[in-house]
Amino acid sequence: MNVSTVMIRQDILSLEELVPKLGYVIVFVSDMDRAVKFYRDTVGLTLKFSSPHWSEFVTGETTLALHPELAGSPAGAVHLGFNVPKLETFYHEMTDKGVKFSQPPTKQDFGGMLATFEDSEGAVCTVSGS
Repeated sequence: MNVSTVMIRQDILSLEELVPKLGYVIVFVSDMDRAVKFYRDTVGLTLKFSSPHWSEFVTGETTLALHPELAGSPAGAVHLGFNVPKLETFYHEMTDKGVKFSQPPTKQDFGGMLATFEDSEGAVCTVSGS
């Protein structure tokens, strides 16, 4: 491998670090038990984990998650959850491009780091990473 090949590979890795992967589709629900039953028993999805505050279904590379409704996220609202390897880097790159974050990278009660922004159409998106 020559120096230019190494430099190109480093550039590719840098770009890959910035490209978010859709990890979650989060549906806000008013009744967790009813919603779990619907997606498990009616739709036929495999339940990965269930609790009163968060439930997950196996759907391939992207997880369907259920979360109790919140003041800003009523039942039926959907948020997209992206994953990036380097959240701070992604955050700075996106703010440099004019993306407005309602929450900068912040440590959450569950231990992970999340940032939140709205897309060009007002859809709420969360981004997790280290």
